[in-house]
Amino acid sequence: MGVTKETIERNVLKPMREYYGNTIGAINSRNVAKILGEEVYCLGAEKSNQLSKIQGATFKYLYGDEVAKWNEDVFNFMKSRLRSPVSCFDGTLNPESPNHYLYKFIFESKGLDIYTQHYTIDDNPNYPEKQKEELKKEYAGTVFYDRYILGLWKKADGLVYPVFANNTEEYLIDNPLDYLARNRPITMFYGIDWGHSKSANTGVLAAVTNGFKEVVVIDELYTKEELDPDKIYEKHLNLLKPYLSLSLPALSIYPDNAESMLIRGLKKAIINAGLRARLDGCYKHKITDRIVLENALFAAKRIKINRKCVKLIHAFNEAVWDSKSANDSRLDDGTSNIDSLDSFEYAICSIMEKLSRYGIKYK
Repeated sequence: MGVTKETIERNVLKPMREYYGNTIGAINSRNVAKILGEEVYCLGAEKSNQLSKIQGATFKYLYGDEVAKWNEDVFNFMKSRLRSPVSCFDGTLNPESPNHYLYKFIFESKGLDIYTQHYTIDDNPNYPEKQKEELKKEYAGTVFYDRYILGLWKKADGLVYPVFANNTEEYLIDNPLDYLARNRPITMFYGIDWGHSKSANTGVLAAVTNGFKEVVVIDELYTKEELDPDKIYEKHLNLLKPYLSLSLPALSIYPDNAESMLIRGLKKAIINAGLRARLDGCYKHKITDRIVLENALFAAKRIKINRKCVKLIHAFNEAVWDSKSANDSRLDDGTSNIDSLDSFEYAICSIMEKLSRYGIKYK
């Protein structure tokens, strides 16, 4: 079991083939892979709807990949399937917060036969030294260094983006169009977060340079005015029109996909305005996945932001972890601007894997 069948293929089966060749099969339509002559079920554990796939089963042996990313209900039900006298479970994971249900199971359970091993990234003999050093730089100063480099269960607290907050001026530019003219942009993205009650309507326009080397934030929209949908569309399109008339790459627009009616209205407004743009609902990656990537980009100096985008700059500066949450969550109580962060993340939602230097998969 892994987070998804795709992560099982990538993290488990593919590395096994390097040792055992074609005796390690692929996962078929019945969720079965032939492994060293055995039929082995390969199931995702990210969502509770996976429970139906293991009901009634008895597990002789279960290997778990990225266990800390599993749904808690699936993990708890899985334990009840280890009911044979010879049943055994081995699991691997990157640590999360000490508030995580798995931490409590491993370190606070009574009377269970649990054996744990702790590793740091330097314990992996197959990881290239250069990549280890780059990862250490990218996670430096964040909670992810403690977890992914040192292998520690560490609570997320304080600033979400400490590297940016402590070195803001290094990421700001005065003229993003001149910067892009020198750095060969290949495409532009515009993310939209629709406003609700006290939240703002926001948009962030960004471009990515050749080879997905850098993300350049060009412009932003931020308004808390009470507007009808047509006025909201008008504000977004008025921001975009000047850039579409320039010799810049094609534009893809990614609004929050939770509002299908507003997306349909925006699509109609784009057509009526004769704008050259493609519109798709954004894919909402996990908040922690977005934050890990953003911190890595900041650490590698791969984000540039127009100095005039003060709302996004302040949002990155002011974002803090929610100290009351049992999970890793940015504080979203109206005291900081999460809306601009969402818009930026929706803008890059389609290229997160390409921006990652190390082939990280975002699902």
